[in-house]
Amino acid sequence: MERRKLGRSELTVAPLAFGGNVFGWTADEQTSFALLDAFVDAGFNLIDTADTYSRWAHDGVGGQSETIIGKWLAKSRKRDRVVLATKVGGPMSDECRGLSKDYIQSEVEESLRRLGVDHIDLYQAHFDDADTPQEETMEAFNSLVTAGKVRVIGASNFTPARLESALSICRSHGFARYETLQPEYNLYEREGFERGLAPLCEAEGLGVIPYFSLAAGFLTGKYRSEADVEGRARAATVKKYLNLRGMRILAALDEVSEDLGATPAQVALAWLMTRPVVTAPIASATSVEQLRDLLVAAELQLDADAVAELDGASAQEVAAR
Repeated sequence: MERRKLGRSELTVAPLAFGGNVFGWTADEQTSFALLDAFVDAGFNLIDTADTYSRWAHDGVGGQSETIIGKWLAKSRKRDRVVLATKVGGPMSDECRGLSKDYIQSEVEESLRRLGVDHIDLYQAHFDDADTPQEETMEAFNSLVTAGKVRVIGASNFTPARLESALSICRSHGFARYETLQPEYNLYEREGFERGLAPLCEAEGLGVIPYFSLAAGFLTGKYRSEADVEGRARAATVKKYLNLRGMRILAALDEVSEDLGATPAQVALAWLMTRPVVTAPIASATSVEQLRDLLVAAELQLDADAVAELDGASAQEVAAR
């Protein structure tokens, strides 16, 4: 299995990450254990979660995903086969959120407790915090690295200007820097990442771990009308893709996947893996069968013609014609 470095760190990961947002939401504990075993036993190792997962499904109380992963680690004894990534800064309650020094220091202890580990491999700022000086945030993260509670730090949902500012602060103070960025990026959502963040990540050598890699399931091809999404957990998100551009992207995915004997989901993930700055796109599954289908993407080879067809169908300017 190919391994890619997370930024300039010593951590290496397989080219697909498992998104733990489903644990405790659309996957119960037993199913989550089966998914995690199947993922790691297939040779993959990057598991991504957050302290807030899955607060939205539990009356505003988070921590379920980390707790399930912690129970699985204790039962499976596979900690040494996993690169464990979680996040801080998202809303754990109406008052508990952000990237202040005190909050980071208290919340990392809660994540360590729920996960049942003595260190987190990749600890990420879930959202930017404009109310806290970046020097304070980066000093707090640096102290966790120095203490051995965190190996590497990363950012998520940052603008180019704020990410560049954070990296500059780390250089000037000698702090551990963000080694990864977790942006929304897929065949449909391209412009927000490619315009400003991609060049910065390439110049700074950051590893990119895109979330919503399958656009909340839209790029699997199973949602092609509003009737298809009725009653689904992600219906509100998927509906925004049901337009001419979305259908054009699905048509290209259909054509490429038919040529390769693959599925649209496999092709959509494989396309992300061809992007120069992408380390490992994140994908979720709620059954082992579904997961095994997604894992095939890591072995799928897209030739130049296939990539060009997908690039053309998904380009922003195509939708404007």
